[in-house]
Amino acid sequence: MSERRAVTKVIATRYARADRAVKKQILDELCATTGWHRDHARKALRQALVLKAVRARASRAPIYGEPVIEALRFCWAVQGTPCGRLLAAALPDLVPRLRRFKELRIDAGTAAQLLRIAPATIDRRLKADRAKLQPRGRSHTKPGTLLKDSIPIRTWAEWNDAVPGFVEIDLVGHEGGNSQGEFCFTLDITDIATGWTETRSVINKAQKWVFAAVKDATAAFPFPILGLDSDNGSEFINWELFRWCEQENLTFTRSRSGNKNDGAHVEQKNWHIVRQTVGYHRCDTAAELELLNRIWALRRLLTNHFGAQQKLMSKVRAGAKISKTYDAPATPYQRVLADTGTVSKTTKARLKRENRPLNPAAIQRQIQALSAELLTLSTAKRAPDKQPAIRAKLNDSSKQPRRAS
Repeated sequence: MSERRAVTKVIATRYARADRAVKKQILDELCATTGWHRDHARKALRQALVLKAVRARASRAPIYGEPVIEALRFCWAVQGTPCGRLLAAALPDLVPRLRRFKELRIDAGTAAQLLRIAPATIDRRLKADRAKLQPRGRSHTKPGTLLKDSIPIRTWAEWNDAVPGFVEIDLVGHEGGNSQGEFCFTLDITDIATGWTETRSVINKAQKWVFAAVKDATAAFPFPILGLDSDNGSEFINWELFRWCEQENLTFTRSRSGNKNDGAHVEQKNWHIVRQTVGYHRCDTAAELELLNRIWALRRLLTNHFGAQQKLMSKVRAGAKISKTYDAPATPYQRVLADTGTVSKTTKARLKRENRPLNPAAIQRQIQALSAELLTLSTAKRAPDKQPAIRAKLNDSSKQPRRAS
């Protein structure tokens, strides 16, 4: 029927402008094409040129009402604003836990709807809230060339067979747009197989502090560290870290210069954990450093116990199209418990005891309070002069009134 209407609409204008003989020919063609009677064909040709008022389609009532969406926003904020697919994977554990701690005061029907909501619906209903989030950053990596020949390169494609214990490490600078002087850095260490992440902040990127932070963070993992992979910054490519890896029998590899995708796992954590939590403000004092590390002590609990993640299983290119396959979303805690070869039963039992009393909403509130305190310290400081001191001095002297001669 739609094809018949399309044909009729195409020839209706020609039919209206034709003389009697041509109209007879057009009707013969239309009847032969559509199988219509001549009277019906004439009527169809006349009506094809009549403008019809289009009624606005009545919108369908939403399946999930405002109470469900309000609860969804709360869960989304507690989880650290993840995408719909990861939030949907976290809800089965998160909703009962928040109700148990009286953080989410909803009835059983609303809770059931909240657990049934699809990832695409989550993204659509939270689109306006996500649009309010912002920002971007800069790189502080300066190459360390001394040991490059001694440290092999590992690319992003060579992590397919990784078992728990192989980690990527990177630094995030808190320079606030002004790279002059010393400022704090945050060390991110991410396990490839499980996604378990430990974070530490240091007063600057000197080898001494970075090495101490690496040792402290790797000792906090629930499984032994087997290998480190870093970028080419001199804070990592140095004899101190190299010798320590040899003493501990750790595999030490590095990424290709200028290829940030080789450290894709930790680069994603730099954004998701560090930037989304403390932003891009300048932190360069001891008080700010202390606040940063207090934030990371809480943030590790949210990330590792409640932050669902997906792992890329395969990537196939067909011409210009790339098809990616991901596994089912799971938290690092769940992946550690599912491991059968590296993590001991004692460690798994300890993690279960640690997980049971955790209240993610209360942890998120503490993080927000500390982040607000950090923001107050960061914004209260006087911004540095944009012009060199010698130029400022000359400008001040030129403004002084000249004495009469």
